[in-house]
Amino acid sequence: MTQPTDNRREALLAAALTAAERGWHVFPLRPHTKRPALHGEATCPRTGACEGGHRKWEQRATTDPERIRATWATGAFNVGIATGPSGLLVVDLDMPKDNSNGDAPDGAATFRALCERTGRAVPDTYRTRTASGGQHLYFTAPSEVRLANTAGTIAPLVDTRAWGGYVVAAGSATPAGAYEPLCGPVVACLPSWLQSILQPAPKASTAPSVAVAGQSRRYADVALATETRNVATAQVGEREAKLFRAARALGRFVAWGDLPRHVVEQALQEGGEASGLSASECRSTLRSALNWSIAHNQRRRDAA
Repeated sequence: MTQPTDNRREALLAAALTAAERGWHVFPLRPHTKRPALHGEATCPRTGACEGGHRKWEQRATTDPERIRATWATGAFNVGIATGPSGLLVVDLDMPKDNSNGDAPDGAATFRALCERTGRAVPDTYRTRTASGGQHLYFTAPSEVRLANTAGTIAPLVDTRAWGGYVVAAGSATPAGAYEPLCGPVVACLPSWLQSILQPAPKASTAPSVAVAGQSRRYADVALATETRNVATAQVGEREAKLFRAARALGRFVAWGDLPRHVVEQALQEGGEASGLSASECRSTLRSALNWSIAHNQRRRDAA
């Protein structure tokens, strides 16, 4: 019984070292699971790596081969990759939950449809098959912006992992299945059209006060005109991404009461159609982007 366990541990150690050689910061996950194997703050001994204070998994992830060997010498841990410190943006194409009839589109299908609508091919990059049957697409994240995790921002069942997130590395396995590479090791740079969807719009520190309501409204009007012009003049391949980003940027003015939603929708709908998008494509993109932005910015205003 010992030999198979030792073989499994050695294979996982090799997977961790391979990831580290690529500059990816790894940390242990509990055997056969996706959960970090590191201690939590409540049980932190304040020794070793945590001598100066509790360090979470993202801070403790490492590329140091000696630390990796020492960790995996103690158990057959699955391998987690901390995407932020690794300079990665990973697109998670998930599978539908509780899809008993099997006819609901998965994340790969919705992502492929988005690429087709924006006039782009599905990016060719390193990818893995996940235990559930989904896929992880690895990209080199831009150094000039700190991207965070998203859930459904790009499309249904399409999430992303960046700063604050992690993915399970190839070579790991859970009872649901194994994580396996599906292609060669080359990782592409994050496409600019994807970055434009994921990069957050500039955020105001607080909601506009009554005293500056007039100035805020004038700023909102200028922003509406600028974003509409950007959408209307977008080139093939970037039209839907620019429409999506414009709706997210203007949604905060709707949440703050500076612009009526129907005014924003009408302006961007006309801009999108002027660029060559169909009316239905515009409506679908505007609905999801505005809904997210309004809800997100209203929560920020309520918390302020």
